[in-house]
Amino acid sequence: MILDTLQNLLNQTGFATLEWGNYVMILVALVFMYLAIAKGFEPLLLVPISFGMLLVNLFPDIMQSIEDAKAAGNAAGGLFYYFYLLDEWSIFPSLIFLGVGAMTDFGPLIANPKSFLLGAAAQLGIFVAYFLAIVMGFNGKAAAAISIIGGADGPTSIFLAGKLQQGDLMGPIAVAAYSYMSLVPIIQPPIMKLLTTKKERAIKMEQLRPVSKLEKILFPIVVTIVVVLILPTTAPLVGMLMLGNLFRESGVVKQLTETAANALMYIVVILLGTSVGASTSAANFLNTDTLKIVALGLVAFAFGTAGGVLFGKLMCKVTKGKVNPLIGSAGVSAVPMAARVSQKVGAETDPTNFLLMHAMGPNVAGVIGTAVVAGTFMAIFGV
Repeated sequence: MILDTLQNLLNQTGFATLEWGNYVMILVALVFMYLAIAKGFEPLLLVPISFGMLLVNLFPDIMQSIEDAKAAGNAAGGLFYYFYLLDEWSIFPSLIFLGVGAMTDFGPLIANPKSFLLGAAAQLGIFVAYFLAIVMGFNGKAAAAISIIGGADGPTSIFLAGKLQQGDLMGPIAVAAYSYMSLVPIIQPPIMKLLTTKKERAIKMEQLRPVSKLEKILFPIVVTIVVVLILPTTAPLVGMLMLGNLFRESGVVKQLTETAANALMYIVVILLGTSVGASTSAANFLNTDTLKIVALGLVAFAFGTAGGVLFGKLMCKVTKGKVNPLIGSAGVSAVPMAARVSQKVGAETDPTNFLLMHAMGPNVAGVIGTAVVAGTFMAIFGV
């Protein structure tokens, strides 16, 4: 009896139940933790994602579905399975957008509406990656879900993957999207410098005009009406983004603004991050599709950056040198990191050049642009 008990106990340990792939993913999770904690790469995102990745590969049943649990004689599914359902139902991504809206100042975009064009140009990477994904053998919906990584917007990537029913790909897509968001300061500068001259990078832009309180209040209302009338499928993302911004700019719901931008936002980040990380079990992650997704994400991100910079060069010529092309790179929507990269690269050429506020225009325009592209894909596929 003692030997049987010890044998049963041994059979229940991770050493007896885990496969080699789980150990590989545990190592990957530890690398992500190192990058987040030691190197400061988007720690708010990568810490929960990497820990979710660690847990699911130590104890795969933490993501066990209700159906599998019942078949195994258990009463309910794994803890992270229930969190993951809220990803698939697009609830967490929409709540993230509410928090982003409550934290975002659209003033630079309102002051310089031409920034919308730069934000749109930076979506080039999405469409390049979409057609490449088709060529690489993915079906239309999978290609659309993968290509949105080019917008450098994790919540939108998760939102679209859920809406297009690409649950099997959601983990690799989300990890790729958030990884590239965290690597913005490394990936973008070489592309920006390659496509611009020193003279262009040194261009100083005129100070933005002051934006009135009325303009800031009307902006989220008008954008919601116009965008949702044209693309109703964008309502969950654009609507929540603009609702959060209306909280901020109205000035009459300070408690709601603080809750959306702080407590609610961070709660959702914890649940979304750990559940996304937990979707990267060895079985789901260690395959050729994941490698393709990572490669396509890099291509999408690079082309998105290039698209924004090249359109910025065009605007520079049209305006006779009044637009610094570097701000176009911020259109990939990794807020506010991409805008900071524009500032950093510009300051390397001329330390007295301040591009941050100018770059914030394309940056927040990119958030709206990526949501619109996601809505366009949903409309195309009838979702």
